[in-house]
Amino acid sequence: MLRTFQQTRIFGQMNCVENMLISVPHRKMGFWESFGRNTAAERERAEHLLDFVGLYEKRLLRSGSLSFGQQKLLEFAMALMNEPTVLLLDEPTAGINPTLINGLIDRLKRANSEFGITLLVIEHNMRVIMNMADTIYCLAHGKMLASGSPSEIQNDQRVIDAYLGAH
Repeated sequence: MLRTFQQTRIFGQMNCVENMLISVPHRKMGFWESFGRNTAAERERAEHLLDFVGLYEKRLLRSGSLSFGQQKLLEFAMALMNEPTVLLLDEPTAGINPTLINGLIDRLKRANSEFGITLLVIEHNMRVIMNMADTIYCLAHGKMLASGSPSEIQNDQRVIDAYLGAH
């Protein structure tokens, strides 16, 4: 199980490939010892995942020079490097240019279908959730308000009252 953050956690002075390679779990080595110990297969996987998220052409750029949306894509790719079975995403579309949102939604869906990763997403952008989720759990004031399919949630009067105000 892994998670991504609302604010990205990348190494801004390193390029994208280096960020990917530092994400490889080295269970018997310390953080500093892991530098330079990556295999050709790990480097190939890093480049494949950068291609998967649409950052292959930027793979050698310093990651701090990427747009915020591209940094979020990089962080997503870094998480995929660890082959999680469950990935928790905190506000994956927050602060992202609207033109990148559809691409991110597509890549999240593909990660689920192609890699079998279960995604647990905290998101306030309802369009994103409605286009991505199979099941939605809606919370209000720290308590479960409703759960169901996107269409069930959209039509649930408790959700409408809580988030849109009662008429």
